[in-house]
Amino acid sequence: MRLPFELYIALRYLLARRRQAFISLISVISTIGVAVGVMALLIALALMTGLQQELRDRIVGSAAHVYVWKLGEVGMADYESDLERLRQLPRVTGVAPVILGQALATTDTGEAFITVKGIEPDLEVEVTEIGSAIFDGSLDALAPPGPGAPEGLVIGNGLAAKLGAFVGDEVTLLTPKGRLTPLGVMPRARRFRVVGIFDMGFHQFDTAYGYVRLDVAARLLDRPGAEFLELKVDDLYAAPDVAASIMREFGSSYLTQDWSDLNRSLFSALLLEKMAISITVGLVVLVAALNIVASLILLVMDKSRDIAILKTMGTSARSITVIFMLQGLIIGFVGTVAGAIGGVAATEILDRYELVQLPSDVYQVTYVPFTLEPFDIVWVLASAIAVCFVATIYPSRQASRLDPAQALRYQ
Repeated sequence: MRLPFELYIALRYLLARRRQAFISLISVISTIGVAVGVMALLIALALMTGLQQELRDRIVGSAAHVYVWKLGEVGMADYESDLERLRQLPRVTGVAPVILGQALATTDTGEAFITVKGIEPDLEVEVTEIGSAIFDGSLDALAPPGPGAPEGLVIGNGLAAKLGAFVGDEVTLLTPKGRLTPLGVMPRARRFRVVGIFDMGFHQFDTAYGYVRLDVAARLLDRPGAEFLELKVDDLYAAPDVAASIMREFGSSYLTQDWSDLNRSLFSALLLEKMAISITVGLVVLVAALNIVASLILLVMDKSRDIAILKTMGTSARSITVIFMLQGLIIGFVGTVAGAIGGVAATEILDRYELVQLPSDVYQVTYVPFTLEPFDIVWVLASAIAVCFVATIYPSRQASRLDPAQALRYQ
């Protein structure tokens, strides 16, 4: 296949053995620099994207998409009618009542403050992933026990380790809502039997939450009924629209909040970190581009005689410019492709084998997930090649302006 004249000369200059090996070394270093920069940028983007998606999935999996409160009432004693109305809304796939309260859980071997969540088991599984997260016992075991038997309690694996309590063991819950005695208000204590242990993969839930039936939580925490309702929608990104539609259709007595609003500060911080890391690591590509500038300038100096001969033979200044631009673009393209292959391979290995472990009590996840979005790959490749192209402009223009008479005077 016959190559264009400019491309042929550019490849010949790049691949031919030169008298000045130093210039070839700079070109190789420039290529490696671009590859390292692109690879580092892809890994950094994959890290931040994976961490953001993992936290989002675990937060949304352990909690609901939308929360609904009714203002002006202490709880929602007649929540059944609201349940039916909410089920009729577009995009709503599940609705469940909830009671939340604090309690001190104690056993013979440990104690911990926990969040007691009162639920309807058959409705809760439609909203959160608690049903699939239980690995020992069952959510169905929260059903009313026999006479004299303690009520059921489902706890997280981290909380179970703190308390030293597992399926079949008894846990005592003490709540601030106590009973009045001659000695004053005494905390209300009630025995529960652990009937299930779950692992949400989310430290906040696994170490602090205990699930009981809704009617049990109402008696334990002295609540007249459900405190609020939680909803699941078919698309979690539609949750803000669903929350807004509830307030419009149900009236001002209803207050809603969606998962993105509750976790806005967290995801804003993650997005800011992603941008900061991208800019910082992207400077590596800029440094590599400066190496391309240096390489081409030295190459122009080395090939000044050749440029002069080409010009005397009728080669236009535009062709000279294109020749050196193509050399820089080839260096940038080879480095970019090599870096992209290395970055994709590295993120795949790091993610598949979970090589970067994290303390779950600090970062909420046990390892760093790496996820590369197609858009991230495209814009990194395009940006790297664009930077490399800009780096070729100055030395290429200098080459095109070379005066043949001056270049050949001392040859």
